[in-house]
Amino acid sequence: MNPKVDFFFDKDSKWQKEFALLRRLILECGLTEEFKWGNPCYTIDGRNIVLIHCFKEYCAVLFFKGALLQNADGILIQQSENVQGARQVRFTKASEITKIKNKLKAFIFEAIEVEKSGIKVNLKKTKDYEVCEELQQKFKEFPLLKEAFGALTPGRQRGYLLYFAAPKQPKTRIARIEKSLDAIFSGKGLND
Repeated sequence: MNPKVDFFFDKDSKWQKEFALLRRLILECGLTEEFKWGNPCYTIDGRNIVLIHCFKEYCAVLFFKGALLQNADGILIQQSENVQGARQVRFTKASEITKIKNKLKAFIFEAIEVEKSGIKVNLKKTKDYEVCEELQQKFKEFPLLKEAFGALTPGRQRGYLLYFAAPKQPKTRIARIEKSLDAIFSGKGLND
């Protein structure tokens, strides 16, 4: 246990009991406890293996390279269609954790082996993402926008491409693009 992470587990939470079970189970697997992205993160040799996080309706463990794990039972789920490598196991009560405790440990040990082996998740390249019509049109109207967009890091580009393409209404896509112009020209990402 890491005293720098204790506050996360000590705070009053709807998931306090589940968090305690998950923490104990993960630490039994020999991982190092750290705090990253506002959540307890468990590593081996400084490399991320699994993270505990929560949402309104559930708490979960997230395996960073979950797409590479054996998932015959379908327990590991993709959080959304845009998540590439990570997979979650979700819980709504402590008894669900207890019920699959051994399976969770097996996933953790497999994730450790995957990480140690150096296997990488085959990630979709930025060029493979769809550029919505509205952004293509803005690039034609403002060549400097295309240049500024191209100068962004691949992660920032992907973030914008997903953000711009998400709305069903063209006017919403246009509004998002226009609202983001200053940030793009400043070299910033969506959340910078």
